[in-house]
Amino acid sequence: MARDGVPDEPELLVIGSIALDKRDGPFGKVEQELGGSAVYFALAASLLVPVKVSAPVGRDAIVRVTKAFDGRPIETTHVNVLDAPTYRWSAHQEHGRNVDLGSADEIYDRWEPEIPPGFTGWAFVGSMRPDRQAQAVKAIHHSARLLAADAMLSYIKAQTGEARDVLRRSAWFFCNHEEFQAFGGRDPEEFRRQWWLDGLVLKAGHDGVTTYTADGKVHVPALTKYTAFDTTGAGDALAGGMLARWLSTGAQRAGLQDAMVCGVACASLTIESIGVRGIARATPRLLEDRMEEIWRALRRAS
Repeated sequence: MARDGVPDEPELLVIGSIALDKRDGPFGKVEQELGGSAVYFALAASLLVPVKVSAPVGRDAIVRVTKAFDGRPIETTHVNVLDAPTYRWSAHQEHGRNVDLGSADEIYDRWEPEIPPGFTGWAFVGSMRPDRQAQAVKAIHHSARLLAADAMLSYIKAQTGEARDVLRRSAWFFCNHEEFQAFGGRDPEEFRRQWWLDGLVLKAGHDGVTTYTADGKVHVPALTKYTAFDTTGAGDALAGGMLARWLSTGAQRAGLQDAMVCGVACASLTIESIGVRGIARATPRLLEDRMEEIWRALRRAS
């Protein structure tokens, strides 16, 4: 399913956001909480393979990003430190989902996505302001062996044209059901064919995740035995774990479910703590153990 197979040395790039979040929910209230699509993705994927990150960050958050990435195989050459406030996002969490309360994304006015020179690996373009997300996808879609992207409901509604351009250029697309419907989706397989996607990954929270490809659909349940303390970043962690695992194991069609299990395990490790704390302190061994729990659940269900 990757266009030209897997390179000798797996390359994985995430282009996305670095954020300082203000959120409230069952966990209480947090302010200036480190987050962002690039951060969650990189922390999950780096449990399996090296990751390159391209994102903007203000001087007010770079020390925290450096600390979060410390000890992980995460390359930050293309993280641009700018004299501008780091992207801010506000949300209220209820019933396991975030209600978007707005953002301050002026940093994107001073930043353009950077692609590592000669990059030909796998790339994930995470949610960010759609004009910059569309710019990133346009810049890399010819060179990436596999190009995946994600969506964010408020941005789909605010900048529909740019969001649809991201979808049009992607080979793999990750979204939840609300985002899917915002794009006019009704039947997932019909939607996948309409947009010429190699894969559509529909995230359903505690109901798990389902991937649609030309080979049919594959479902992996969520691991509900662990409390969903903070669901922020779960989708980006899922994408990071899934793509990294599939890339590292050869990207064979038969390995798709295994990759999804890894993604769900990364999401599970993320949501059991506030912000990035759970996935930041996770280890490869802890990830393996969590994957085995999901495999046991799949075997019981079969």
